[in-house]
Amino acid sequence: MLTKNTAPLSADAIVKALHEFQLEATTAQIAAIQRYVSMLLVWNEKINLTAIRDPLEVLYRHFCESMYAAAAMPLDAGRLADVGSGGGFPGLALKIARPELQVILIESNVKKATFLAEVVRELGFSDTRVLVSRYEDLGEEIAPLDFACSRALGEFDKFLGWAGSERVAAREAVLWVGGRDVEEVKKVRGWNWKELIAIPHSLQRFLLVGVREGTAPP
Repeated sequence: MLTKNTAPLSADAIVKALHEFQLEATTAQIAAIQRYVSMLLVWNEKINLTAIRDPLEVLYRHFCESMYAAAAMPLDAGRLADVGSGGGFPGLALKIARPELQVILIESNVKKATFLAEVVRELGFSDTRVLVSRYEDLGEEIAPLDFACSRALGEFDKFLGWAGSERVAAREAVLWVGGRDVEEVKKVRGWNWKELIAIPHSLQRFLLVGVREGTAPP
């Protein structure tokens, strides 16, 4: 039996939340979000995937904030790596929003990676891989990337150095950052940073998109 905290979110609640983030969803996408939220909260009782327990807050903080990148920038297709994927954000949320994306989820924690693989299987995602690895150890096997993403990794200098290296060759880096992190990120050489994008319903959370120097337009 589902508990109160694992009961499926209503379709109306999902549509409303996504609309507030300039997103629309099909019936299939709504169903995928409902199933994913339920799985996340059940697994979260055993392994630490998120500190958030309320389904509606999970929807807004994890799904909507992640999926907002699909509304804020051209992210319709291509190869995307989500580094330090954890519970699957932003990678799997973006896969729901843009099914054409080829998604690589990089997670060094075996238990979290097992959860990610189960979501991929349960929701029937194609072109989606889970790699149990430290991102620093990966290179040619995932290159070239259109997008290298990180939502909760930190260590920006190290991550951007890896993403911009010849062996990874990410065309763009997409970061979910706090306001205090922006200047630190912009100091990292090798990237041309686009205008900061404010995330709805957040005073201090932003999307920061960088284009690798020397990269030709897509």
